Amino acid sequence: MEWIDALADVRAEGRPAVLVTLAEVRGHAPRQAGAKMLVTRDGTWDSIGGGNLEEAAAVRARGMLASGASTPQLEEIALNEHARAEHGLQCCGGVVKVLLEPIAPPRPIALFGLGHVGSEAARIFSRMPVALHLVDTREEYAAAARREHVSGGQADVTVHHPTAPESVLRDLPDDTYVLILTHDHAEDLFLCEAALERMDRGELNHVGVIGSSAKWARFRKRLREAGHDDELISEIRCPIGLSEVPGKSPTSIAVSMAAEYLSRVGSADAEKGE
Repeated sequence: MEWIDALADVRAEGRPAVLVTLAEVRGHAPRQAGAKMLVTRDGTWDSIGGGNLEEAAAVRARGMLASGASTPQLEEIALNEHARAEHGLQCCGGVVKVLLEPIAPPRPIALFGLGHVGSEAARIFSRMPVALHLVDTREEYAAAARREHVSGGQADVTVHHPTAPESVLRDLPDDTYVLILTHDHAEDLFLCEAALERMDRGELNHVGVIGSSAKWARFRKRLREAGHDDELISEIRCPIGLSEVPGKSPTSIAVSMAAEYLSRVGSADAEKGE
């Protein structure tokens, strides 16, 4: 499989990778500048020339994956009999520069409910570099989402039409940013319970539920009665969105939700130094 096809598969699976490119070639080398190879924790696709060059690049790429590196690195590797070679002698005679670019998987976001607010939010989030899951138990709303222009942006969009939406929530990638916006308060409550199960295992870092403070007070009471930990329940955000964004129209609420997402992502990246 060529690196570009492997990259599409890796992104769809939500796995991090490093794209390795021969950025510069001086003298003789197995391949010309521009050759590429994709590296994940457990696989490689395509080739930059084999031998010590390729294995050394793969080892460095996997070191970047293990450390969570987010910035590209440029490495120089000599291909002669006097150069240090940990993975076999390669004496082509040239010198190459290898660019290693970490490729983080798109952040997963799930919108449960594609009514007025959900459809507006879907349009906004579809323009971001995310893996966007759109979920609705109503066939006509899921079909409308497929027809909407939510596939022309940067997002990788998947539309779900499940009988039980909590089954989709249980199968979402870890660290999915979950927003619960359905038309049915009973459905919202089921989704909260499914989310709490995953939050208890440390698998979700944000869950928001649309609604008023009064709605959330009723939900808190029922979730406590169901035996869920009060501290964990408190991590679910309701109402959602940034209060600084005024208005109660679907567009205003969707904008405030997207602004809150960007604020949280920006703060998380700043903490990691990205």
